Amino acid sequence: MTNVLVTGGAGFIGSHLVDRLLREGDARVTVVDNFNDFYDPAIKRANIAAHIERDDFELVEADIADAGAMNELFRRRDFDCVVHLAARAGVRPSLDDPLAYEETNVRGTFRLLEAARRSAAPKFIFGSSSSVYGINSKAPFSEAEVANPISPYAATKLAGEAACCVYSHLYDLRVVCLRLFTVYGARQRPDLVIHKFAKLITEGKPLPVFGDGTTRRDYTYIDDITDGIIASMKYESSSYEVINLGGAHTVDLRRIVDLLEQALGKRAVIEYGPTQPGDVPVTYADIDKARRLLAYDPKTQIEEGVTKFVEWFQRAAAAMSLGEVRGRS
Repeated sequence: MTNVLVTGGAGFIGSHLVDRLLREGDARVTVVDNFNDFYDPAIKRANIAAHIERDDFELVEADIADAGAMNELFRRRDFDCVVHLAARAGVRPSLDDPLAYEETNVRGTFRLLEAARRSAAPKFIFGSSSSVYGINSKAPFSEAEVANPISPYAATKLAGEAACCVYSHLYDLRVVCLRLFTVYGARQRPDLVIHKFAKLITEGKPLPVFGDGTTRRDYTYIDDITDGIIASMKYESSSYEVINLGGAHTVDLRRIVDLLEQALGKRAVIEYGPTQPGDVPVTYADIDKARRLLAYDPKTQIEEGVTKFVEWFQRAAAAMSLGEVRGRS
């Protein structure tokens, strides 16, 4: 049985990966999460609640930028693979507090790389972001293109990739940096557009659309992303790679609203505003490298994915309402 560390393992993507690893039954999983208040920590605790009592699961509540906590964790357990998904997320919030993003996303990544290096952990998977491409004139975005980040968040993710490259070169650490493109699905963070818009439509509140609604994103369903992460954990052929994981097609924001309206059976009210600093007009993944190296093959089309998301969203809302009723009774 392999020992796997998943940082940010109580979050959206991390908790799906943890579910998958434990379901397959050949890994002992340790999750590090600091349960910060970027969104309700109770949501993250619920994501992993089913695993808390398992013998093959451990939760460590700690900040990845805490050197003492990370060194102690790596001292008492030898990890076969570190999957580093913990981060301060979001382009727009990073404009307000860039130093907090540097602390977690850059210094925290260095802390983990140092701990992995000292403990001779053989594999390190880094969750990067499509935001590193910035405003890229050549689409789809290939890993061979020069990155051009235009937000503090994107800059910290590119810095994380650079740190991974250095540690791979100096210490023979096997690293895969995964540039993830607009991940969505069950448990999606409430601040992300599909979840946020579904809630606002349900409540009859206006949707804040910045610009004219023609921004396009490469939306990628969570199951496809999890497939790609698992494949990267098994990848052995080179010491350092940067690989896109996306859906390999783009969808504009107006289409997302249409699909949510259809799935929810309710019309949206649009409230247009100016384009926001740090936003990019399009993201679009070239996944040829992922297909070649990881046999990555995203299968979930946006129509199916949004329908699955709404089914989860409505179940979660119903469960929350039932819990509130029981709490009052």
